Amino acid sequence: MSDPTHVFDDLREESEELDRLVAELSPEGWAVETPAARWTVAHQIAHLAWTDHSALLAVTDEDEFGALVEKALAAPESFVDQGAEEGAEKPPAQLLADWRAGRAALLAALYAAPAKTRFPWYGPPMSAASMATGRLMETWAHGQDVADALGVVRTPTDRLRHVVRIGVRARDFAFGVHGLTPPSEELRVELVAPSGELWTYGPDTAPQRVTGPALDFCLLVTQRAHRTDLAVEAVGPDADRWLDIAQAFAGPPGPGRPPKPKPQSKPQPKPKPKSKGADQ
Repeated sequence: MSDPTHVFDDLREESEELDRLVAELSPEGWAVETPAARWTVAHQIAHLAWTDHSALLAVTDEDEFGALVEKALAAPESFVDQGAEEGAEKPPAQLLADWRAGRAALLAALYAAPAKTRFPWYGPPMSAASMATGRLMETWAHGQDVADALGVVRTPTDRLRHVVRIGVRARDFAFGVHGLTPPSEELRVELVAPSGELWTYGPDTAPQRVTGPALDFCLLVTQRAHRTDLAVEAVGPDADRWLDIAQAFAGPPGPGRPPKPKPQSKPQPKPKPKSKGADQ
């Protein structure tokens, strides 16, 4: 990206939207269970605050970030959950204040970072723009968990283009973490943005393709909804396989979300018996 400023701006707006969703919650609201197993609303915000802090260290203090990586390698199965648990134990007002301060500090560091500098991360090193894109993806995805828990339907925006971009670029990674060989040929991806614009990736002559609403694709690659509940379509065996295993996040495959239960059809009323006539 030649000018990363718009990515930073979108990250700020995505965070502010989620902030408005939780800012006025009661203590009971912070304790509401989300679709992520054992995670409340507080866990979701605590996780974002913890990851923002990790990203800030990656940008501003490579030695301190290296110490975090060592902790992660020592406890790969529990490291992320531990960070969320510790944050969720804070009083909601403190957790909210810490999240706000941490994300503001991260944004300031990203705006100030030299454009071509690459920073360490838990995977390959990242530019400031890529760091912001990853943070936006996580903020949107965990914000979806919060919205689902609170029964809120969010209006999608074209900020989803950043989530789409990660999801498309992570195609081969998704195959790899499942022990599968990535497809040798490119796929065509055509997604309709919330604004109605068509976002396309890959050659338009590719015989295999993925199509559908950008929102549904984002829900799929962040594993916030099951494929059968989404209007994302695949043409071709590789494209179809990808949609079964797609993920936009680093690390091992997640369990995803189960399909929504199908509404049960109402039982038909039994016919009333005919009344007998007087001569019967």
